[in-house]
Amino acid sequence: MQAALPVSNRTVSLSRKSWSQRLLPYLMIAPTFLIVFLFTLKPAVSAVIDSTLKPARLAQDPPAFVGLQNYADLFNPTHHLGARFGGILLNTILFAFGTVAIGMPLALGFALLINRRLPLRGVWRFGFVYPSLLPLIGAASIWAFIYADQVGLLAAILRAANPNWLGSPGLVLGAVIVVNVWSQTGYYMLLFLAGLQGIPRDLYEAAALDGANYWQQLLRLTLPLLRRTTLFVLTVSFTFAFQAVELLQGLTEGGPGDRSNLILYFIYQNIGERRNWGHINAITIILAVIVLIFTLSSFLFFERGGRESER
Repeated sequence: MQAALPVSNRTVSLSRKSWSQRLLPYLMIAPTFLIVFLFTLKPAVSAVIDSTLKPARLAQDPPAFVGLQNYADLFNPTHHLGARFGGILLNTILFAFGTVAIGMPLALGFALLINRRLPLRGVWRFGFVYPSLLPLIGAASIWAFIYADQVGLLAAILRAANPNWLGSPGLVLGAVIVVNVWSQTGYYMLLFLAGLQGIPRDLYEAAALDGANYWQQLLRLTLPLLRRTTLFVLTVSFTFAFQAVELLQGLTEGGPGDRSNLILYFIYQNIGERRNWGHINAITIILAVIVLIFTLSSFLFFERGGRESER
């Protein structure tokens, strides 16, 4: 009996140690989980619930449950928000796809250029990255001067042929897209540059020995190996495009006639009125669903393309 006591103590010690080892990973992720719960999960669930409620006229009265009526109102042209929401949703989609379609090829092209041995390569890198370091409200102020109707830089260059960039309904959204591309392309260039520098040089040397020229190496080697980086840049750029607020605040304030207005700025304009709270939460859910659908579609497309290329 006495000889069994040390074994029993050792077993208890090992048992306690194993429990501490099991709990340690959960304790390590507990702060992160708490932050995600407080600032992501809880607000998301609250937004879904509030999107089905209609605030009462008096603050002390409880809200009324209306189901999906708030969503239906947004697509009702006779509603005070629905009359504007359809056009603003279209503007947001065009803005997002326009930013991605222009910004990503430019970022990749700049990364390919900077990845080569160039004189004053550090100066070129700084020049491409500097716009992304500026606050968006500062970038908007710079471009507000460039676009100014009579005293702006473009007005001095084009003179009589200078159109009203920020006042013309047909030009204003494109003008805002240009500013957004200018301010973000440098950041995406750094991501592509990191991906390019992660590709072993031996692969290019072997391709050159096999007779592949630059364009063949780009299409058959570089782009497939940048698939993961491209997916990340695509997701980030599309998500950022839906978050444009400062640019509109400094350039157009959504005008003229909501032709440059975007969903997030539309939320900012209307969140101050109590009667709009249910609709604002519904708009938030619609925006989140659009981003989620695009992200999942991008993952499925790139993953399927990766499997097909590996075959």
